[in-house]
Amino acid sequence: MTDLFTQRKNALSCAEHSRSLRNVLRGIEKESLRVTPEGLLAQTPHPLALGSALKHPAITTDFSEALLEFITAPCATIKETLDGLAATHAYTYDVLAKQHERLWPASMPCVLGNDNNIPIAQYGTAHAARMKSIYRTGLGNRYGRAMQTIAGIHYNISFPDDLWETLKKSDGFTGDLQTFKTQRYFDVIRNFRRYLWLLLYLFGASPAVCATFAKNKRHNLQAFDTEERSLFLPHATSLRMGGLGYQSDAQSALTVCYNGLPSYISTLKSGLTHPYPAYEKIGLRDADGKYRQLSTNLLQIENEFYSTIRPKRVTRSGETPIFALFERGVEYIEVRSMDINPYLPLGIDTETAHFLEVFLLWCLLSDSPPADMNEYRRIARNQLLTVEQGRKPGLLLERTEGSCALTTWGLSLIGNLQECAILLDNAQGESAFQDSVNVQIPKLEDSNKTPSAQVLRDMADQGLSFFEFGQQQAKKQQQWFAQQKLSAEQRRNFEQSATESLAKQEAQEVLPAAISFEQYLQRYYAQYDRV
Repeated sequence: MTDLFTQRKNALSCAEHSRSLRNVLRGIEKESLRVTPEGLLAQTPHPLALGSALKHPAITTDFSEALLEFITAPCATIKETLDGLAATHAYTYDVLAKQHERLWPASMPCVLGNDNNIPIAQYGTAHAARMKSIYRTGLGNRYGRAMQTIAGIHYNISFPDDLWETLKKSDGFTGDLQTFKTQRYFDVIRNFRRYLWLLLYLFGASPAVCATFAKNKRHNLQAFDTEERSLFLPHATSLRMGGLGYQSDAQSALTVCYNGLPSYISTLKSGLTHPYPAYEKIGLRDADGKYRQLSTNLLQIENEFYSTIRPKRVTRSGETPIFALFERGVEYIEVRSMDINPYLPLGIDTETAHFLEVFLLWCLLSDSPPADMNEYRRIARNQLLTVEQGRKPGLLLERTEGSCALTTWGLSLIGNLQECAILLDNAQGESAFQDSVNVQIPKLEDSNKTPSAQVLRDMADQGLSFFEFGQQQAKKQQQWFAQQKLSAEQRRNFEQSATESLAKQEAQEVLPAAISFEQYLQRYYAQYDRV
């Protein structure tokens, strides 16, 4: 009897159907802190030359006014995606040079002062803009602002309808196409979470942090140097994805179910509609009536839930993410677990992107049974073990059939990953996908070849603290981008986008509001009663 992976792979192998793999769309969202030449967090507002953070299509901010976020449009090729990201970086470096700033090259932040020295992002006076800033104020009050300065790379991918049609026929599914797509995307998400440890091991690049980041935090890190300027764990891969990063004790009580859209919506909705005692103590507003947070519920909005991967659907104006999913199903997925590689000018390269797409196709073609609480706990334990001890020789991870060494398990997956890479290469007429798998094998055979090991080795060999290492890489990347010249047309396009985005924000703000901000929030939250 043919297994499900082979059946689906064979369905996509014929020339007629393999062409559908050319129509995959992908996009990248990359965060980077603005810093001064001294490596301190920039205190300046979002540069006007970069446009409106509320309305610009490619350049915005995340939590902080100093935390830039670059967004590529959906692209037909990996090269087009990375070229677009590179152009946005080059333009931004030009702008920042004029105010003597540059970008921090790592996921874990630069030297931080107290929370009040981390400026919250501002978007303007329109209702949607106020909501974005109040949400961030709430994050700061709930978790502290320092945690929100962690940066990462989000990789978005959508598979084309002709691919889904082929798999729908292969699977013998008789329902409508969107229902099939939605369920299969949740299958991808479950498999991604099961095997996330492999990505953390291969691409994790945050094994150390500046001691200022961990100030007043509970942690199990060790001093890297006698002056205790840096903290680390000897075999860590991605501290960003562990207890020191985007984790929450409050959210640990919320188990979001990924077995299908109904269970996903119902479990996530519970966090959005139930008050949480600690957040009730913070209060909705201060004595002057100023908002401290959007709500006192466990989650203010869906984005507050710290997930490693999300089902996504482009939302309409004022629409909540889960209402969009409820109405129209899953459109694409967002991978949120990739560290910024401090050795790469963009934080990611073509090799990493190719491997990630192979990995996601494998997650799609492989069987993905529903998960239960025991598996959720096992996934969480494997993630934490890999984050903190991933390069430890002989480290054992948990499988349904018993424990297995991380590297042994990883090497055993290579064969199926290579088969997916062949599918993608045959469709594109290249070898880049197979090459991206092959270069991971030495990392599994020798953990010293991983980015996390390289970071610690360079710090030790050169006698650098994490901050000094980051400063060194920041200078190198600034110099590299200084040599990347934009064409006159590219520059005009960026300048025009900045001007147009500022005009759009201004036009939105001069219009009298039809309803009060409080009514705007009520309408927004009322959508949760409809799902």
